[in-house]
Amino acid sequence: MNELTILATLAGVHMIALLSPGPDFALVLQNATRYGRATGLAIALGLSLSILAHTILSITGISLLVHQHPQLFMWVQVAGGSVLMYLGLSAIKGLLAATEPAQTANDAPAVRGQKQAFWKGVLTNLFNPKALVFFISLMSTLVPASMSASGKAMAVAVVFLLSLGWFSSLAWLLSGSRVQQVLTKVAPVIDGLCALLFLLLGGAVVWQAGVFG
Repeated sequence: MNELTILATLAGVHMIALLSPGPDFALVLQNATRYGRATGLAIALGLSLSILAHTILSITGISLLVHQHPQLFMWVQVAGGSVLMYLGLSAIKGLLAATEPAQTANDAPAVRGQKQAFWKGVLTNLFNPKALVFFISLMSTLVPASMSASGKAMAVAVVFLLSLGWFSSLAWLLSGSRVQQVLTKVAPVIDGLCALLFLLLGGAVVWQAGVFG
């Protein structure tokens, strides 16, 4: 398989993964819907840079070393699950505090500025152990060790640009004025579902780490 075919396959598999609902999608959905376009784009950038880090760590073999050390990987799982559960609890707290049904991006207190939104994006993906395992599998399966350095660099770029393009497009779409008018009416439902997703995924990750076993 030549390098162009490898890159095309990599792009297709990663795009399918991006389209699958998960904590990254939920984070963009919840925050772009409630807090506006700038917040959504900041989260999209944070998620994409975290994916970039995962890709580089996987293609260099560092993530595989982490995965092969059970004690270290357990603490990665605990950290990741804790981050997800924190996001879930924060979403519930924001939902309970939102006494006005039509709260807008300008008066919403939960995300104070794009810097906080950016770091939420980074932490949500970076400490997701499922993302770590996914990128180990993706890179080890589709990117051969014999691939040229330029080819590997292009593979990293493809994954990053696809991630940034998808999450930015999603944030842009969800924060459009017409879409906002519709989604604002169901924002509490979206917040509640996202909070439940974060709590369930975070709890499952911590449980799988074997902390309570």
